[in-house]
Amino acid sequence: MKSLVIVAHGSRRQASNEEVKVLAAKVEQHLPSGFSGVKVAFLELASPSIEATIDACYEEGASEVVVLPYFLSEGTHVAKDVPSEVGKAMDKWPDKKIDIVPHIGSLDSMIDLILSVCTTAD
Repeated sequence: MKSLVIVAHGSRRQASNEEVKVLAAKVEQHLPSGFSGVKVAFLELASPSIEATIDACYEEGASEVVVLPYFLSEGTHVAKDVPSEVGKAMDKWPDKKIDIVPHIGSLDSMIDLILSVCTTAD
């Protein structure tokens, strides 16, 4: 089974970190078959870390982890930091598969999302 890990930046403001956790819980309700669950990881300023979260997925029996960078643009965190942290987990789990999918902001569906929000504004 696959586990989805949503990676966010992390914030000193706990309410912001909780928002990501709530989103993950909502995503989990709509997971396609083949996925066992959704976990949240933070790059900095909050816990759990990416490495700890991936460890937890494999310790709970996942055979594969899909990492979704929850970022709007491809800054240093998306281009270097997330892959570096995932690389640490890959070194610990060489027999497991870890895929990093495109960051949220790069998806074509963001266009429709932005337009839908703008067109519903009064």
